[in-house]
Amino acid sequence: MAEKIRVAPLSGRYTFDEALNTLLRNTGLSGGLVRDGVVRISPIEADKGEDPVSPKAKATLLSGASAFIVGAFSAPSYAQDAEDPAVRDVVVVTAQRREQDLQDVPLSVSSFSGDDLEDIGAADLTEVGKFSPNVTLEVSRGTNSTLSAFIRGVGQQDPVGGFEAGVGIYLDDVYLNRPQGAVLDIFDVERIEVLRGPQGTLYGRNTIGGAVKYVTRGLDANPAMKLTVNAGNYSRLDGILSASTPIGENFRIGASVAKLTRGGYGDNLFLNGVENYNKDVSAARIQAEWDISDVMDIRVSADWLLDKSDPKQGHRLIRSLQTGAPVLSDVYDTRAGLMNPDQRSEAYGGSIVGTWDFSDNWTVKNILAYREDKSTTPIDFDSLPAIDVDVPAIYENDQFSEELQFLYSSDNLNGLIGVYYLDANALTYFDVVLATTGAIIGVPGLNAQTFGDVNTKTWSVFADFTYDISPDLHLSVGGRYTDDKRQAGILRRTFSGGYSPLFGGTAVPISTTSNFNGSDRFTDFSPRVSLAWDAAPDHNVYATYAKGFKGGGFDPRGQTSAAPDVDRDGVREPNEIFDFMQFEPETVNSYEVGWKALWENGRFTTNLAAFWMDYSDVQVPSSIGVDTNGDGINDTFTGATTNAAAATLKGIEFDGTAVLGENWITQGDELSTVVSVGYIDAQYDQFIGPTGVDVASQRVFQNTPELTSSWRVNYTSPFTLVNTPGDITLVNSLSYRSESSQFETPNALLDQEAFTLWDMSLIFRSDEGWTVGVHGKNLGDERYKVAGYNFVSINPTTGVVTPTLGREGTLTAFYGDPRTWWVSISQDF
Repeated sequence: MAEKIRVAPLSGRYTFDEALNTLLRNTGLSGGLVRDGVVRISPIEADKGEDPVSPKAKATLLSGASAFIVGAFSAPSYAQDAEDPAVRDVVVVTAQRREQDLQDVPLSVSSFSGDDLEDIGAADLTEVGKFSPNVTLEVSRGTNSTLSAFIRGVGQQDPVGGFEAGVGIYLDDVYLNRPQGAVLDIFDVERIEVLRGPQGTLYGRNTIGGAVKYVTRGLDANPAMKLTVNAGNYSRLDGILSASTPIGENFRIGASVAKLTRGGYGDNLFLNGVENYNKDVSAARIQAEWDISDVMDIRVSADWLLDKSDPKQGHRLIRSLQTGAPVLSDVYDTRAGLMNPDQRSEAYGGSIVGTWDFSDNWTVKNILAYREDKSTTPIDFDSLPAIDVDVPAIYENDQFSEELQFLYSSDNLNGLIGVYYLDANALTYFDVVLATTGAIIGVPGLNAQTFGDVNTKTWSVFADFTYDISPDLHLSVGGRYTDDKRQAGILRRTFSGGYSPLFGGTAVPISTTSNFNGSDRFTDFSPRVSLAWDAAPDHNVYATYAKGFKGGGFDPRGQTSAAPDVDRDGVREPNEIFDFMQFEPETVNSYEVGWKALWENGRFTTNLAAFWMDYSDVQVPSSIGVDTNGDGINDTFTGATTNAAAATLKGIEFDGTAVLGENWITQGDELSTVVSVGYIDAQYDQFIGPTGVDVASQRVFQNTPELTSSWRVNYTSPFTLVNTPGDITLVNSLSYRSESSQFETPNALLDQEAFTLWDMSLIFRSDEGWTVGVHGKNLGDERYKVAGYNFVSINPTTGVVTPTLGREGTLTAFYGDPRTWWVSISQDF
């Protein structure tokens, strides 16, 4: 096997000489354009000593460089002939756990490069949801760092431990088991991939809606440093510094640090000095890469995040029912009363990824990772000064994972065999202080506390291979067997005296409403079959069947005293309590057909997919008020999660790009566009309500707009700023979402009407390594809801509002960002 030489990947815009010099830097080789398009590459003569590059390595590099240059010169060039079509940039993704051209992947996938994310001014992971069809990514209620993710109608917005995600989030191939800390801020990112549809075979449990992959940038082969500063309205000020350097020929180390701050979009009008929707985040990342040999390398990385933003509180949508406090005019203001308004979320982890090419066809890859996070999040559900439905919460999560892959590659067969193991623990503590309710029923400082401890041990074996039946016909077959064990301890107690000692109070317990310990094991086999046909050059037609499943478990808010006496013998027996607390896994069987095409030598791309999904045993979590003493006032609540629903989801997705013009206004300019459209028809076929009646016709899918679309227009042109040549890029984008519901039961006040967001960026990238940009988000200043709480019942005939927990009526909403703008300046050193 020929020796390898690692060279820095070329990204961006280069002249021919710049590209060639960058490619050959520190290789012991030099090159240049001689005549008539002929390129000469030769060894650099050293003054003394041995040539630092071996003959085999030179041959390998000469061959690779020649292929690169021949490809560059054989491609049509608009600089030479304005009539010739441009050759597209190949978008590389790892949706099938190996590097492939996006156009060859028989899946519905959106990919965003680091440059794309910079162009659209993306600040965190949620931004890609605006530009991906049938995808919703939002910051969860009450925090800046907890993620709520839905793809094709499947997801989970409840962050409490015990409920599993429906969309898998991956940081450098490491699955993030909990949503806390999953709103990943964007810096040092190579790309983000959004995989739509169940990914059970290659990615495992909890990816029945899809997966989002956050891939960080590898280290440069040469010393590098970059400083970025952002400053904008609402006192936004960010600083990001990244640096890397080689140490010797085979070892590289790098680090990044970031401080991201912003004033609040609103204020807490009751607590002086506490802002609402502000941001105070610190983050760091460090990594090292070691090429142990020509066929073996290892990457070690670690990351850390600390969010000390003020707690985000909701906007009341109705007047308070007891005091008559009016609805505030500014949706970002609040009157929330909190005993302790300190919010803190810290997450950290690391991974070791090693690869070994132990033969011409086989590579072994090992991914070893550990992560941990802890969040303290105080939330006032009713957003009023009185202490009623005040919920300070603590989330503590840790996970250890190990994945071993054996990847095979040959002329007509490619794939992998793997094993995966996860050991994770999720602790949840929260008080629900109902002081106003307690005063009415004679329990001063009534507090319904919940403690949940959920341990997960899961292992799986999987395989997936693609066989080229012919040069134009490709068959993929795969499957994964999963063994998923869940243990849960749930303790719920009633306190008197306000906040418990866990949250700085002095309340004392007066009764226990739930003391449950249970375990269960769930198994699943998720297959995948796909047939792809290259119907014509640059046209890929495919049909895919895939299955996915989301793990079962135990309702962390479940109250054993609320378990029904099924056999009516006057005793709640252990099996009746177990059945009430436990819920089964849910599954999706998906059928997808697609057509991916390139037109005019890559000038246009059109990727179209149609899907039909059979969604079974849908988990429906809910929290309902409970009247424990029969006086007509709900003095506590219980969780009630059942596999009460079945549904059918079908839809269409389109991603397209087009180069609309080159050398349009000036020599070297380009006008291009990116379009996405998603349509989904999500209908419950069955939905058994609390009374045992099928209410499917009265239920809708939450966070699932019927129509999503985006349109982005980019114009890039050579430009000179302050006597420095470079390129200037204007990006104009629109994203549209039709009306959607926050919960399965529609609520006219809480649900979101259709809206459109307008963003714009103007960026100058100099040839000397510095960049300046001006960005604007939500320029139309839309007010749109992204989450909420609902603990009221509204009579559809009279409009009378009745609280179901607390006395003031909890119907609150959380909103997306208002109009923001900022200036970004960066310098590469």
